[in-house]
Amino acid sequence: MITLQCLLEFQNTQDKEIVLDLMRKFSSAMRYAYKRLLEGEKRRDLKKNLSKLFNINTRYSDDAIFLAQSTITSCKERGQNPKKVIFGSRKLFEQLKKNHLTGKRRKQLKAKWKESRQGNLYSRGDKSKQGNLNLRFEWINDELYLRINIGNKQYIYAKVIRGVKRKNDKWIEFMFMLENAYKYGAWFPYSVRLKVKNGNLYAFISIEEKLPPITIKKDNGIIGIDINAYPFHLALAFASKDGNLEKYQRINLNKLLEVNSEKRQYLEWQVAHEIIKIAKEENKAIAIENLKKLPKGKRGDGSPKLRGRLQKWSYKRLLNKIETLAKRNGIELVKVNPVYTSVIGKLKYSPQYNIDKDIAGAYVIARRGLGFKEKLPKNYKELLNDTDFLSYTIARL
Repeated sequence: MITLQCLLEFQNTQDKEIVLDLMRKFSSAMRYAYKRLLEGEKRRDLKKNLSKLFNINTRYSDDAIFLAQSTITSCKERGQNPKKVIFGSRKLFEQLKKNHLTGKRRKQLKAKWKESRQGNLYSRGDKSKQGNLNLRFEWINDELYLRINIGNKQYIYAKVIRGVKRKNDKWIEFMFMLENAYKYGAWFPYSVRLKVKNGNLYAFISIEEKLPPITIKKDNGIIGIDINAYPFHLALAFASKDGNLEKYQRINLNKLLEVNSEKRQYLEWQVAHEIIKIAKEENKAIAIENLKKLPKGKRGDGSPKLRGRLQKWSYKRLLNKIETLAKRNGIELVKVNPVYTSVIGKLKYSPQYNIDKDIAGAYVIARRGLGFKEKLPKNYKELLNDTDFLSYTIARL
């Protein structure tokens, strides 16, 4: 899945205000759906109520519920309480609560918070509806417009402003696909999300990406990747196809904790590109921990340093970037169960290869990616059944 961005230009202020009002309704509907889903209300009943309460069509209602459910699911995957979510950014909300904040600065923050909280509109793609039912791109006099469904079979057209930024810009491919769709009926689904930023409306288009075949496979060996708290870094273990450790290295991550979210996203892509470059040079597949089994931890789990860092930064987000780039470069990526990788690495492979526990954990991930099942030495089995010893060992990781 790739996401493209473009600016929308309206013919007049009235059209823009109508769309902004629709976005406020949709945003309210999504927040309402979020609360009702947490209370256990059924999706079918909720869909009917949303359309009546907020005067939006059933398709918009269904998409509002979809976004609400996605947010709940995302919170649970990150180990966060979905009841504590603040729409519009918790950071901005906390800043606005400060009594000493007045005047122009407060006004700017409030406007920004409202844009984030109320300026949303989303429509999922549908191949049978010429790509998208509610937010559809159309060619008018050889210019591209976004047709916005405002209800009652009425539409507003916004001109798309977007230039080609580089030679391999994905926008070129998207334009080619749209032209083919209108010429030959080769429709494809694309989801569109509208957002407001500094008074301007932007469209974010998500489409399925055409990926190359996998050419770098684990038959040539694999690179296991693990995260470690102190020092904060990624450990990479290179394993041959028969599971033997060949070499290892580390990538420092401290810089990710010292920047704002926008800069952090950029640095995460840099780290992901570095890993892909290494995989291509070594001609090896990549093994990572299963994204669905990566809780941020809780007090008493014995990993306070790592837990604290993961509360500030999403390891899952970096793994998503690595997975995306691996697919784009034809590199096989294997997800493994992360349970006890550090424990097994420390107890079994650290003394065997004379390596630290961080590299040993990454090595266990690499071996699991190759399909090997770890068998602990006999003298460790009894120790692992000892609750006190196990708690002590985990606390020392």
